[in-house]
Amino acid sequence: MTPTTAADRRRNRVRTALGVTGLAVLTAGAVLIPPALARSTTDELGRLTAAETEVADTVESTDTEVTVPVWTPESSPSSSPAGLVALAAAHTQAGKEYQWGGTGPDEWDCSGLVQWAFGTAGVELPRVSEDQALVGAEVPVADMAPGDVITFRDAADHIGIYAGSGQVFNAYDEGVPIGLTPLADLPPIHNVQRF
Repeated sequence: MTPTTAADRRRNRVRTALGVTGLAVLTAGAVLIPPALARSTTDELGRLTAAETEVADTVESTDTEVTVPVWTPESSPSSSPAGLVALAAAHTQAGKEYQWGGTGPDEWDCSGLVQWAFGTAGVELPRVSEDQALVGAEVPVADMAPGDVITFRDAADHIGIYAGSGQVFNAYDEGVPIGLTPLADLPPIHNVQRF
């Protein structure tokens, strides 16, 4: 991390404020988020806001050069901003139909939904779950956070977005509307990725 100038610090504060505001508006707009997810997402937003506030306070209280930490998937045990945006976007599709090979806007399969949701957050993912399982930063199952992507079975043939509180937002199967599924009701976890 390199020291920044006063102008760079101001730009970073503005970018951070815009990012947090945009994320908060998007999250608030997803009115279908169940209470358990709303609590876990709010907790994660609080952690992000506290870290950003600490940096801003440090910058404002000193005339010396400071190092501004950069969030990376590997550096944080908490949710990624892109993951939270993707989770909120996915929730706007709740109740729609599952269709194998579906890529929206009215029908989705599991990987089509994940690809689209992360696309709204500016993250380009491959089309199928088997390829999606190979990208991103791998996260231990014990460190999963809302917004992380979970692939299932050794074949990595099912995928969803962890919503917190033991729930996964996914397009599960024909006859099951897009929405939350308890993690305990899903096949064995193959891996967890963070973007």
